[in-house]
Amino acid sequence: MRPFLHLVFIAAFAASISPGFAQKLVDPDAVAPEYRVAAEKRRAEQIRSAECRHKVEEEKVLPRDRAAHINQCLEASNQK
Repeated sequence: MRPFLHLVFIAAFAASISPGFAQKLVDPDAVAPEYRVAAEKRRAEQIRSAECRHKVEEEKVLPRDRAAHINQCLEASNQK
C-alpha cells in the first residue's frame, strides 16, 4: 500500500509542474478558410493580452491589482 501512495504523490507532483493546460496562440493558417478572419482577430487579442501581462510583470504590480491593470491596458490598446 505504501509504494502505491508514493507513486500517487509523485504523479500528482509531476502533473502540477507541467504547463500542459496553457492556452496556445491561435494559428490562422491551421483553421478552415471560413473561420480564418475570426482566428486572426483571436490571435491579435491573445497577443495584446500577453503584452499587457508582460507590462504588469515588469511593473511588479501586486497580485490583487493585476486584473485591474490588465483591463486598463487592454482598454487603452482598444482605443488606439
